[in-house]
Amino acid sequence: MDVRPGTDPRRAAPEHSGAYLATGLCLTLYAGVLGAWTVFGIIQGDGSTWDFVEGLFNPGASPTTQILGPYEWAFTAVFLVIAGLVLAQRRVARSAALLSGFVLLALSLREGVGLLHAAYRHQYTNDPLGSWALATRGLGVVVALVVLFSMFPATERRPDAALPATGPDAQWRRLSRICGVLFLVMALAELGWAVRDMTATGTDTGRYLRGVVDGSVLGALDLAASAEFTTVGSVLVLLILGVLALRGRREVRGALLVFAALELYMTVRTVVWLTVSDFFNRSFETTEGALSMATTAYGLAAMTSVVVLATGRGIGPYDGRRPEGIRTAAVGREGWL
Repeated sequence: MDVRPGTDPRRAAPEHSGAYLATGLCLTLYAGVLGAWTVFGIIQGDGSTWDFVEGLFNPGASPTTQILGPYEWAFTAVFLVIAGLVLAQRRVARSAALLSGFVLLALSLREGVGLLHAAYRHQYTNDPLGSWALATRGLGVVVALVVLFSMFPATERRPDAALPATGPDAQWRRLSRICGVLFLVMALAELGWAVRDMTATGTDTGRYLRGVVDGSVLGALDLAASAEFTTVGSVLVLLILGVLALRGRREVRGALLVFAALELYMTVRTVVWLTVSDFFNRSFETTEGALSMATTAYGLAAMTSVVVLATGRGIGPYDGRRPEGIRTAAVGREGWL
């Protein structure tokens, strides 16, 4: 059996250790900054720490508006988890890190477009926290670029093409396609509700889409991502990851796991809000209410399924040894992480 260092299929190749280290440190740093903003918001708010903890899952519990929103809280935890896996040199963290890099870059570019407007730049000057907010955005650009430029080249050598696609690899492809279908259906559902909301409220489509890419549209300096950005961003990520998973891509598992967990958290918040607002008792009085309940139930079941499938042991895409190990040892059963 090949026992040389670096032959563990769950770990990144030794030549990529520098890229993984840089990515892990950058994500840890940015998560720390988001954590600092969160603590500052708790201190400045009128509620207690327990009110904030309750507000993590109950949208109506927090007495005051926090500086960051639920997506930022979720990504703070996500960045820390990804950073831990990356620093541990786990290959599964690569696609999750790339996803986080793209999200940060998109937020930064959106803010950059907003800064092209003089009135929006003026708000940064007048706001007491403007310089700190701008520094946070700037750090996001740096972190995003480091993560993307570090992790994109950190690809792993594929096993010998002559080996049959059986066993754990074939099983992962089947499960990956299931995850892909679940993601694509969820994307269509979220897109349908977004279109319905725009139609019902008479929202201007052009302004809505501009709010996705321009931070100045809301007319206020806000570190929390806008509803337009989170809605469209969520649909796009679900579509892209769904297509990649449907194709059985080996590298997408980490990103599937991370984004499914994030979507699951947001769905749980929705369920809690529906419970405390007594919407459950009135949901089936109208067709729209019934469809809303069905969508929520599907989101809860689908995202839970993806998390379970993506964290299963012994069926992952990294269960074969690297080529150098295959020449001297049979492929043994390995775990996910």
